Amino acid sequence: MGIRVLAISGSPRRHGNSEQLLDWVLSSMGNQPDVSVQKIALADADVRPCRGCNACERLNQCVIRDGMDQLHDQILEADCIIVSSPIYCMSVCSQVKALIDRAQVFRSRKYVLKLPVVPPERKGKRLGLFISTAGQDWSYVFDAAIPVIKCFFHVIEVRDRDIGYLMINHVDEKGAVLHHPTAQEDAMKKGTEIISILKERLFA
Repeated sequence: MGIRVLAISGSPRRHGNSEQLLDWVLSSMGNQPDVSVQKIALADADVRPCRGCNACERLNQCVIRDGMDQLHDQILEADCIIVSSPIYCMSVCSQVKALIDRAQVFRSRKYVLKLPVVPPERKGKRLGLFISTAGQDWSYVFDAAIPVIKCFFHVIEVRDRDIGYLMINHVDEKGAVLHHPTAQEDAMKKGTEIISILKERLFA
């Protein structure tokens, strides 16, 4: 079986800066043999907010029937999960936050019901990547988003050391990332590196 990559584009603005970075990463991955890439745009995915009902602590599943039904399985089946988001008000956009809040079902499975999230043989092999852009030129503009995205990756069994980051600030208007001096090269390199690591882990 080949390498399975799930890419989640979180921005409500289609084909903006964060999605462009994501597409560059995916283009470098998709050029390699035995790599399957699936891209989901949250703007079109109908992932509704968590209700905070905690029913997943009893049922081992969410009671909301929406686009998360399909995403749930895709998240668990992927060898690499990529999440892209612009920074709005110093954190991930609301579409990505809704997805992360709905990952409560994985938290309940792991910590309350004491059930495996992924099969034991797949633990320690999955990789995560967080892609983000921000209009501000502040050095700390991504600081609040990082623990949020780490929380998501932790509950789906991606370790801290297996999370990568590609974050570029001072790209505000749509298309600004196209003029960044290193963004495309950095993105393509990141995609190639991830596939190389996964080949070693999965097929060595």
